[in-house]
Amino acid sequence: MTKEGKYTQLFQDFDQMKILIIGDVMLDSYLWGKVDRISPEAPIPIVALKQRENRMGGAANVALNVNALGSEPILCSVIGDDEKGNQFLDLLAEQQIRTSGIIRSADRVTTTKFRIFGNHSQMLRVDEEVDHDLSEKDFHELITRVEEILNEEEIHCIIFQDYNKGVISDGLIKRVVGLAISRNIPVSVDPKQRNFTSYTGVTLFKPNLKELSEGLNKQILADDQERVIQAAQSLRKMLNCKYVMTTLSEKGVMVSLADNLAEKNIFVPAHARSVADVSGAGDTVISVASVCLAKGCSPYEIAYISNLAGGLVCEEVGVVPVNKEKLLKEVLTLL
Repeated sequence: MTKEGKYTQLFQDFDQMKILIIGDVMLDSYLWGKVDRISPEAPIPIVALKQRENRMGGAANVALNVNALGSEPILCSVIGDDEKGNQFLDLLAEQQIRTSGIIRSADRVTTTKFRIFGNHSQMLRVDEEVDHDLSEKDFHELITRVEEILNEEEIHCIIFQDYNKGVISDGLIKRVVGLAISRNIPVSVDPKQRNFTSYTGVTLFKPNLKELSEGLNKQILADDQERVIQAAQSLRKMLNCKYVMTTLSEKGVMVSLADNLAEKNIFVPAHARSVADVSGAGDTVISVASVCLAKGCSPYEIAYISNLAGGLVCEEVGVVPVNKEKLLKEVLTLL
């Protein structure tokens, strides 16, 4: 089969995948306006509001990216029993993403990030959130919902999307990873520091360089390739996982592989871009990497395709999902 035929078929096969996503969801609230004067009250710009827009963020943006690839996302999370929660569920319904995995809690607020733009530049962000762990009641309700979905659906990959807002905990990770291993379902992780070393036995672990440095308490620079390799290998052995895929921003991606594989480390350079906004790029990378993982792509293909996808969304302002047609075009041209 030709390269064009192979990757065209791969992207068509994405439509058969069903991906379970567990993590912190949020509402991204955008306020767009114009700035033409400074406040007399303080030396700050006045944004004259022109437009409001709500989008899904956090683990919900992973669901959007999975959906944009043609796969079916099943999102499991906990939101507040509040108006922002209602707006979040409305956005899921608009995208025809199932809400069966969403738990509503009176103990929490729906995480909302207000981004204020003036003259097309982000001026300020205001976060409304809680970040404590789930109550015992909410935890049991969430894990029960996850188990029900795994029993009722054919899941091809599980994604943990952690934003340190309390939905993901050590106990939840151990329960879900155990269930995944017993069902031979690959598990991928986009981590944060709080649960960084809890993901023992997962398939693919995707920290960025800052998260890798903080998680191992080591200063690691993207230019120091050998130190990146050593840190990723150390982490992979610590977690007993198959791949550690470290995103290095404009330096690209490095994948550390299990010892029994022929290649131990793969570097994929970044493709030159006109970067407008890096918001949500990590969500896109883990989404594309996970769908590729579910389809049995090679480590190099996983890294290369997801790296291209992350670069594509950086060309857009705000948090947006990847464009499947554009991504396929770049894969056929560059891979």
